[in-house]
Amino acid sequence: MATRARIAGVGLGEFNTPRKSRSYDVIAEEAIREALADARVDLSAIDQVYAGYVYGDSTSGQNALYRVGMPGVPVVNVNNNCATGSSALWLARQAVESGASECVLAVGFEQMRRGALDAQWADRPTPFDRFDRLAEELHGPAPGVPMAARYFGGAGQEYAQRYGTEPETFARIAVKARRHAARNRHAVFRDPVTVDDVLASPRMFGMLTRLQCCPPTCGAAAAVVCTSDFAARHGLDAPVEIAAQAMTTDQPSSFDPPDFIRLVGYDMSVRAARLVYEAAGVSPEEIPVVELHDCFTSNEILSYEALSLTPEGTAEKFVRDGDNTYGGRVVVNPSGGLLSKGHPLGATGLAQCAELVWQLRGQAGARQVDGATLALQHNLGLGGACVVSLYRRVG
Repeated sequence: MATRARIAGVGLGEFNTPRKSRSYDVIAEEAIREALADARVDLSAIDQVYAGYVYGDSTSGQNALYRVGMPGVPVVNVNNNCATGSSALWLARQAVESGASECVLAVGFEQMRRGALDAQWADRPTPFDRFDRLAEELHGPAPGVPMAARYFGGAGQEYAQRYGTEPETFARIAVKARRHAARNRHAVFRDPVTVDDVLASPRMFGMLTRLQCCPPTCGAAAAVVCTSDFAARHGLDAPVEIAAQAMTTDQPSSFDPPDFIRLVGYDMSVRAARLVYEAAGVSPEEIPVVELHDCFTSNEILSYEALSLTPEGTAEKFVRDGDNTYGGRVVVNPSGGLLSKGHPLGATGLAQCAELVWQLRGQAGARQVDGATLALQHNLGLGGACVVSLYRRVG
């Protein structure tokens, strides 16, 4: 490895509900322009572009980029389900650290439809055939239940049965998400909710109620990734480096023996986190701020343990002691997370990156975690991919 990649600039396009959002190319343009301005570089400085999105035609990345300019550089379109944004970032980091490029743009965007996620192509095998067969084997048919709610609701139910976790503990995750989001002007859902509100909302599957599920969101995010030499030569203030990063995919343990918790990526998350901690020489106890993949409250509970923020089976105590928020051991999802900031699939990983870069620069305003010099990101896509990234302030 020639050099660790630096994050020179980050930007967000507007996050909004599908009913109110503008088109993907417009919000992606916003994110790209903001990231370039934040980095203080022109588009002409970019050697490569990685564009992430899940729902859209081929070369949508080019269409979004061309609103800013046509630099003629390679543009690679990326789709890794909900881990798409961080997969684009993973590729950008590799390009920089390998010496193939000095300055790379990663952008993610999504123009989502209203309603739950569903398969888009009925005339061919879906990547979720194996998931659906296992889900039916574990819990029987569930007609009318959205597939993601079924998987993650089943995982939450299994966790609760295994450790005796109360429904209120899961509901507290949604309450915290709204409380954090109230400090974030980019977040879509900022109105406070109570535990009673969460538990009284319509039931989806298992322990999940509607307010424990991230809603469909449109949005965009971008990051400019460069070498430290490039930053120095161009006088850029780029004090945040990617200290370590790992991507994992499914192994047989995701499906055998049948288990909803492993089905939704628990083992992928464990392996990716361990690789990152080992590569960086950092222990989870040292990390003060985390953006993790809270697509459902159940997955935030599972991710606490998968990322070794708390020992296996202790997430309920971790939540009830307030160790997942300001004043506790680690601030989890200061942005409001997927539950409240929103989850535009292709943009999520890069929006997490932006939040953590702001935290490490001391630019997070009312959300600021005091003195943060390390930050962890966790982005998960079923089918499957998991990207864990560790950021470090070096200047």
